[in-house]
Amino acid sequence: MKPPLRIHPTKSAALLHAREMRGNSTEAERKLWAHLRGRQLQHCKFRRQCVIAPFIVDFCCHEKKLVIEVDGSQHFADQNYDDERSRALGAMGYRVLRFWNSDVLVDITGVLAELVAALEKR
Repeated sequence: MKPPLRIHPTKSAALLHAREMRGNSTEAERKLWAHLRGRQLQHCKFRRQCVIAPFIVDFCCHEKKLVIEVDGSQHFADQNYDDERSRALGAMGYRVLRFWNSDVLVDITGVLAELVAALEKR
């Protein structure tokens, strides 16, 4: 039995939760954000812990319709949820790229190269 999609009942509740999540970023999220903020990557504007109703995504570039998720070990158990969420975001026109925390921490250059390629396709 798959868990139900976790959605926020109101946009204001989602915004409050996103703000709280920005204050509790993982090491991998902080490392990636250091390379995304301030239009450093392909001159694209990224937001972190961004609300795309009914979801909160780790990073988003609305201009290129690209969502970036940085996943830790808890996502092994949530694979079906993650897949369902990615399909829902895809139906909204977003491309979802997922990276493991370890990939970001160990190979940030490779992660950034993959992001540049994805941005150039859009």
